Parts: sequence; C-alpha cells; structure tokens
Amino acid sequence: MSQQPKRSVDKKRLLWVALTIFALFSFLIAHFYMIQIKDGEKWSQQGEKQHYFIVKEPFKRGVFYSNTDIKKGHPKVSIPFVIDVPKFHLYVDPLSIPTDNKDEIVSQLLSYLDISIDERLNLHHQFDKKSHSRKLAMWIDKDKHQQILKWWNTYSRQNKIPRNSIFFVQDYQRSYPFGKLLGQVLHTIQSNKDEKTHQALPTGGLELYFNSYLKGRQGKRRLQRSPRNSFETGDVIYHPENGSDIYLTINHYLQAIAEEEVEKGVKKAKAKAGWAVMMDPRTGEILALAQYPFFNPPEYQFYFNDTSLIENTKVKAVTDANEPGSVFKPFTVTLALIANKELSEKGEKELFSPDEKISTSSGRFPGRSKPIVDTTLHQYLNMDMGMQKSSNVYMGRLAERIINRLGSKWYRKQLNEVFGFGEKTRLELPAESAGVLPTPGKHHPSGALEWSVPTPFSLAMGHNIQVTSPQILRAYAVFANGGYLVQPTLVRKIVKKDNDGVEHIIVDNTTEERIKNFPRVLDEKLVNRLVESMRYVTKPGGTALKADIPGYTEAGKTSTAKKIVNGMYSERQYVSTFAGFTPINNPAFVLVVIMDEPEYGYIPGVGKNHHGGNCTANVFREIAKRSLEYLGIPPDDPFGYPIGDPRRDATKADWMNETRRLQEIYDKWNKSPEIKSKKSA
Repeated sequence: MSQQPKRSVDKKRLLWVALTIFALFSFLIAHFYMIQIKDGEKWSQQGEKQHYFIVKEPFKRGVFYSNTDIKKGHPKVSIPFVIDVPKFHLYVDPLSIPTDNKDEIVSQLLSYLDISIDERLNLHHQFDKKSHSRKLAMWIDKDKHQQILKWWNTYSRQNKIPRNSIFFVQDYQRSYPFGKLLGQVLHTIQSNKDEKTHQALPTGGLELYFNSYLKGRQGKRRLQRSPRNSFETGDVIYHPENGSDIYLTINHYLQAIAEEEVEKGVKKAKAKAGWAVMMDPRTGEILALAQYPFFNPPEYQFYFNDTSLIENTKVKAVTDANEPGSVFKPFTVTLALIANKELSEKGEKELFSPDEKISTSSGRFPGRSKPIVDTTLHQYLNMDMGMQKSSNVYMGRLAERIINRLGSKWYRKQLNEVFGFGEKTRLELPAESAGVLPTPGKHHPSGALEWSVPTPFSLAMGHNIQVTSPQILRAYAVFANGGYLVQPTLVRKIVKKDNDGVEHIIVDNTTEERIKNFPRVLDEKLVNRLVESMRYVTKPGGTALKADIPGYTEAGKTSTAKKIVNGMYSERQYVSTFAGFTPINNPAFVLVVIMDEPEYGYIPGVGKNHHGGNCTANVFREIAKRSLEYLGIPPDDPFGYPIGDPRRDATKADWMNETRRLQEIYDKWNKSPEIKSKKSA
C-alpha cells in the first residue's frame, strides 16, 4: 500500500517532466519557425553581413576621341583626348587587426604613400574605428598597389593576421594624354564621387553637357570575410556598364596649332585673354576651339579655389558676348544687297549700286548727337572701298537707305533669320549666351527703348549688338559655303558599346541628311559679290594686311571694339577680332580670332597695338597657314608671297590687279586736285 502513492508521485513527475520537455521543444519549434521561416530572410541577411559584404564594381566613363578623319590619306586610328586609367583605393578592416600590430602597419603603409600630413593623421585614426571597412587612401597606381600587396602578404602571414584585413578596391581615374590641350572644352570630374549615386560630378564643359551619356552603371560583387579568401575575389552579382564614347569634331593637331598661336598672340599683345574657333563651313563641325590662359583639368581644385583663376575655366567664346565692331560690316553690306534684290523683284528702284560713288565726308545721322567718324577722312567711297577701309560712315549711309525704304523691323528680321543673331547656336557646351539683338518696340529694364532712331546706324558698324564667337563663325560660314546657315557642332558620333563589344550609334552628325537640312539663306550670286568685296581687306590699302596668308587666298574682316565697362564705353579696354576663311574657292575652314583687352598703345613702326589689324590678323594668318599645311591643301596663290620671297610676283598674285584698279579709283575720288581744294576750303 505504501508503494502505490510513491508510484503515483513518480508518474506525476514524469508527466510534468514530459510536459516541460514538450513545452520547451514546442518553444524551440516555434522559435525555429520564427527564425528560419518568418524572419528567415532577415537573419540570413544579418548572417551574410557578418561573413559577406558587397563591393561596387567600377565602370569606365565614356571617352572623348579626336577627329582623325579630317586628315585625308592617314590611317584611321582612335586617338583619345581623355581616358580612364585603372587605379586603386586602399581599405582596412580595423576589427580584424590586433592592437599590437596597428602602429607598425600604419608606419609601413605611410612609407609607401605620398600623402599630406592631414591625410597621414586621418589614415592613423581609421585603424581605431570599430568597423570592417575604412578607406585609407585613394587613387593608388598599379606599381604602388603591387608593392603594398607584396609587403602585406608576407607580413600578414608571419603575424597570423587575416590577409583580407587590408584590401584594395579598383576604380578608374580620368587621365589626359595631351595634358592641358582642350582643357576648357573638356573639363573634368571631381575626385570624390557622390555618396548616394556613386557617380562622378562634372566640373563643367563637355563632361557636364554630356554627363547623361558619359556616365555608366556600377556593377556588384559579393566578397567573403575570411582569412582564406582575398578581398579581390568574389561572386559577380551584375557586371558594370560603361559609359558611351563621344567622337568629337575637334582634331588634336589643329587644336594644338590654335592653342600655340593664341598663346603667342596673347603674350605679344599683352592681352588679358584670347581665343580662336575654327569650323568647317559646310558641315558646321568645330575643328579647333583654343583659349589662353589655359585650364589644366586635373588641377581643377587649384583653379576653382582661386577667384582670379575661375575665369580661365570658362569657354569664353561661348559664354562671353561682346559688341563685334567692324567684323559686323559685311552683314550690313549683305543686307543692302538683299534689299536690292527684293526691291528689284517688286519692280522698284534698287537701294544702291556697289560701284556707286557715295559721299562719306559727313558723319551726321538722324537721332545722333555726335557724328560718326572714320579713322581716316574719305570724301567718297563705293562698296569695295567701304569694306577695304572699314568705313563707319559708308556703312551708316547703307543702313540709312535700308531704314528709309524697308524699315527697322525688316532690318532686324534679316539679321536674325539670315545670320541667326539674337539666338543661341546650340553648340554643345554649358552656359552659351544668346547675345543681344535689339528689337523695335521692346524696352530695356530701365524703360529705354532697345531700338531707337540711331540704332541702325550703330548696328551698321557692329555697335549696339552683342554676339558670341560661334555666332560670328556661323554667320561668316554663310559667305564661305555659298549661302547656307549651318548648325555648329562639337560631336560627330556618340557610340555605346555593350559588354559583348558590339557598338551602337546613339547620335550621328556625319550623315548627308543633316547637311541637306541646312537652309539656304542667301543667293549664291549675292554671296560671291560680297566675298569679292571682302578680299580687298587683306590686300594693300586694307585694314588687315597682316592676315594675308602666304601662298593662299583668303577673305575676312578686322574689328577693334571698345568694351562696355560700368555701362560706358571704355577708352582703353578693347575686344579685337579677325574673322575670315581660306582658301576662297572651297574653303577648308572659317576662323575667328579674338584678343580680349590687348594692351592699349601705339608701337612705332607697327601702329596701334590694340587694333585688330595688329593683334588678331597675324594670329589668324599663322593658325591658317599651319593648318592648311597640316591638312595637305596645296597653295592656290602661287605668286602671293611677302616682299623679299623669291616666289612673289605682284603682277600675278591673286587679287592684286583688282586692288590696284580700286586704288586708282579711290585716288581719283579722294586725292585729285579738286578734292584737295575742297578739303583746304
């Protein structure tokens, strides 16, 4: 009887034990369910974070290539202006390195790295962080990368430290094979990438304008934290996608020629700055865009941290709009010729005759308190003389006739629709200025009319209007190509290459269809007559004798325009220009050269230093001469060489006979005894 209760108690104990075990087992099952099933993904990710991590695989940013197709007969080789060079960033896993070894490792790493004092202190601090990944140094080259790895592999093995406690992540750094060449146009990208997008931030230029094409997409690689595994290996999640390559219209040889000559010109004229833009007049392709002082892209921080140097990072040809001065006079003459054609088609009397003897002794015009003057007084001029002598009064008389017969709105419409003034050229660079073309009836913010009674007389000589270099270039191309308004461009093609190496053309500006779409804005006969007039400018008696290219024909125009400073015309600060093209028949290029604020003053035996005929015409000549030789274009004026050159023959040289005949007429009109007696009276 005594054992019965004991057995009963044992059964109860066993039951409670069984229930407890069951409850615990059930709890474990439930907990297992929560961990493995319901929260399985969460804990898997936590586990992977402890054993694995994700490294971004870098992509190559798109490359800019030179236009090597322009040189006929040469092998077509892709020559880059900028490339991405493989570099490495150095990282450390501080938690996996014993404290006793940290100082020694830091000391050894610093012996390999050429970094600043602040960067050295920062590197030392990174070893004290409670982290598995801290960046120590950036942009380490391949040789240094191999030296550090060789040392570290031996050291980590000897001290039984996980080999992947120090590791490298590959990246690409912008490199410039031609140094500062084309610096302002290309620009660069910042060293530190955006933390969220992991994309490089452009500093300006083409890098900024085409950033959406140039940037790629990073790849991903999963790496394991293990002493047995290198951090340079791992499973690829997805491959990086490289950016698109851009084939520019600019040729590296022509660019180098232009930069060399612009630098010489700026230094000789003691100017603030200078630039030159060269374009194919038929395609609108920009062949060179040079500017001095230069901008060296890898040193961008040096420029942007100095307010006096920021100006040198801009493409002034595009951002700066100035009054053009006398380079605008061919447009005034063109408008007068257009007016002749329109009036003739209506059966009305023409505006003027190119050979007409027009009085230019008086410079008084309606609405002007002061008369317009020429540098030299001329009693009478015709169209060719007015162009050759760069007469302000003659151009004013043409403008007066245009306004009296066709009105201000017609005048403005022609400048806009024929030559594109007042509108951006849409050249592929940031911050392009549209310039300023006054509009009849429109008011300035001050309340004054943009277009008043004397406005057309100012426009006739290139005042009261602001234009950029590409606008001048495009307008002069109309004369060079027989009457078409082209679209300037810096891009021939944009090409995307996939991971299999297959190329896909995204943008193609080399098609015949593009060229066929350029509108004809001038009659070819009219253009030819205007070009004939411009040819006198670089011959004896013209304002740009220094622009005469030995052995070649050319047409162009100079200008010396006062800068507007604090709302007033400066008496000592000028913008001097030469614009022209060569050869006359089938021009290879149109070229604009500008000197910004050449030193004001007179040079004995030379003339006024700040005049376009002295400080820009010679730069045009040298750039054009060297470029024609490089392009392999044979001389088309075999007797047109300077005095002293044995090849010279003034009786056979191009346009010399026409120039002598024009001079005879000029002398008859302005130097005859009757004229002299009028002057003395």
